[in-house]
Parts: sequence; structure tokens; C-alpha cells
Amino acid sequence: MPASSIRTPYMNRPSTTGFRMSMATISEPVMRIILTLFFLSAAYAQQPQPQWFELPSKQLEINGLPWYAENQNEWYRLPAALKDRFPTAVWNLAKSPSGGRIRFRTDSQVVAVRVEYPSPPDMRNMHAFGQTGLDLYADGLYVGSAIADKEATPGKVYEHIYFQLRERPRAMRDIVLYLPLYKPAKVISVGVDKDAKIERAREFAASKPVVFYGTSITQGGCASRSGMSYQAILGRKLNLDFVNLGFSGNGKGEADVANAVAAIDASAFVLDFAQNNPTVESLRDVYAPFVDALRSKHPRTPIIAITPIYAASDDWSKEALAKKNGMRELIRKVVADRIAAGDGNLQLVEGTDLLGPAQGDGLVDGVHPNDLGFQWMADGLSARLRQVLGVK
Repeated sequence: MPASSIRTPYMNRPSTTGFRMSMATISEPVMRIILTLFFLSAAYAQQPQPQWFELPSKQLEINGLPWYAENQNEWYRLPAALKDRFPTAVWNLAKSPSGGRIRFRTDSQVVAVRVEYPSPPDMRNMHAFGQTGLDLYADGLYVGSAIADKEATPGKVYEHIYFQLRERPRAMRDIVLYLPLYKPAKVISVGVDKDAKIERAREFAASKPVVFYGTSITQGGCASRSGMSYQAILGRKLNLDFVNLGFSGNGKGEADVANAVAAIDASAFVLDFAQNNPTVESLRDVYAPFVDALRSKHPRTPIIAITPIYAASDDWSKEALAKKNGMRELIRKVVADRIAAGDGNLQLVEGTDLLGPAQGDGLVDGVHPNDLGFQWMADGLSARLRQVLGVK
């Protein structure tokens, strides 16, 4: 249901003033409408109403955005103080808070959100839920999404109620709100009922986040909604925190971006940025230096290097396959050379083991995974992350 349709009762609750009109002056159809509005208003008045917590709030934990406080509570994925050092396209993509989450525990019978979008959804290969969806999960189960509509504009605030449970007894639930993948949304506040208990979210299985750097696939293209990126699936599966530094079309491994990634205190780094480089040679120029940038600050932190996953063009274009295979071989060599030199915390994962030639149904447009493809990727990576992090 569009957020705007849920917003209406809060803003325009029907009034009973003037209800006692002369019956002779009201036609039967109009009377039916008046009675319907009257009873809907009475029923709505009995529903628990939200109290609103403006963000940031000590009751609500923000995960996946390491520079959130430094960025004056803006939902950016890179430090604003360094924005002039990043390519313009990278910085603009960093304004979309993919991987950001709001977490808390509550027994509230209402959970709602107020969110602002700068513009309507406009992507060709992702619909409104995939591009702008603000997903809510309760106890690990998907509940619903707030989305932007075609009238989204700066200053227009959407108020979305995810659930109202007046008929159910109170129970503590783990709440996670996954921020949009491809739209610079601004979450203004989160609503719970006035009698609700709010507690800090439960601890993760690892004390530090897993940091993912890569392409549009890493950013979340083309999941049907934000809770279905492969990092989000992995996070629920293994109870892990994560940071998503995927930049659609622009995960090219630039030195300033590598230094920003290396600035994060991570439990592990996952690299998957080959495909955005135009040639094998351009990838060669940045891949080993990127690993070096991580190692200079994190000598023993696990690094997982992923070779490119399958794309439909692998079957139909000799040129595309040759380029992809050249990139795969380059990554293998970089990893093998460092392991041979004594790096025991660097590992290789073949992308085609995560999503391979027999799994074309996991692609949306021949390139980007759909939800099925992301599920396969998460399943393929989960055992490796369990191993390197030592989590159950």
C-alpha cells in the first residue's frame, strides 16, 4: 500500500461535527458515506497511535553507516569531509544509504516511519520497492515497505504505518529497518505507541561489521527491495553487521576510495569490484594497490576476493567472456601471490560458484541478480564468512 494512503488518517481524520443534520436534507447515498466515515473514525480512534522518535535517538541504533555522526546525521555512505576527493559519481551514489539500518527492540503495537525522498523512483531495471523501499523486518520476518511515489519531492514527508496490533498481546520484537538501495532518502523519525518499551538491539555475532566494496551488484541492483540484497540476507542469516560500499557503475578501486574503505574498523573485507573497470589493464592498475591499502591498516583482518559472477553475455559474446576471464585470472594471481608471500588471511571466492552459468534465472537483465540470485550468493558466501569470522 503506498505510504501516502496510510498517511491520510493521521492528517485528515473525519470529524463528527455537524453529524446531527436534518435527515430530510440528506440523500441516502450521502448518508451512507457519512455513516461510513463516522464509524471508520471511531474505529481508528481506538487504534494505538504512534509517539515519534526523531533521528538520531539514543533509543534507535544506526548500523551500516560508519560516518553517520561525522556527517552530521546525514545518511551518507562516505565521509562528507572528503567528498571532493572522490569521483563525483561515487559521491552522488554514496548519498543513497544502501546497507544502512535502524535497529531496536520493542513491544510496541504500532511501528511507523516518517521519510522524505528527493525525487520519484526512476530506474529502468528496478521498480519503486527496489529503488526506494524502506523495509521493515520484525524478528527476522519481512513485514512491509515504505516507498516513494511519482509525486516525491523535497519537503514532502511520507508517513507509513507498518503494523498496528491492537488485538494482540504485547511481545518484545527485534525490529530492523533497511534503508533504500538507490535513492537518497532521509528518515526523519520512527513511531511506536505511547506505552511501548524500547530497548537496544541485540548484539551481533561479530563485534565489527563486514565491509563490502564493489559494483552495482554490491550496492543491491537489482533486488526487489532493500532487505533482499545479498548482504542483508547474510546479515540475517549469520547475525552480522555490515557496511555496503557498492557504487553502481563506479566501483573502480580508486586510491581515495580504497583509503576510505580501509579507514573502517572491520571484522572482514569483501571485494567484488572487477566489472566496473573498462579493461583488464585498468583493473590491474588498481586491484593489488587496493589490497595493499587495506593491508597497510589491517594486517590480519580477513579479506575475501570475489571474481566476477556469471553474466548472460558470457555465453553470447566472445569479447565479453575474454574480458571477464582476464579479470578472473588477474584476481586469482593477486590473491595467490600474496598467499604465497605469507598472507594467511586472504581468500579467493569464485564468483561463478556463487552464481554460475546454470543459474541464469537468478539474473534480471543478464547482469544483475534478482532476489533468487542474491539468495544464491548469500548462501554461497555464508559458510566462508562463518569460517573466517569464527561465528556459529
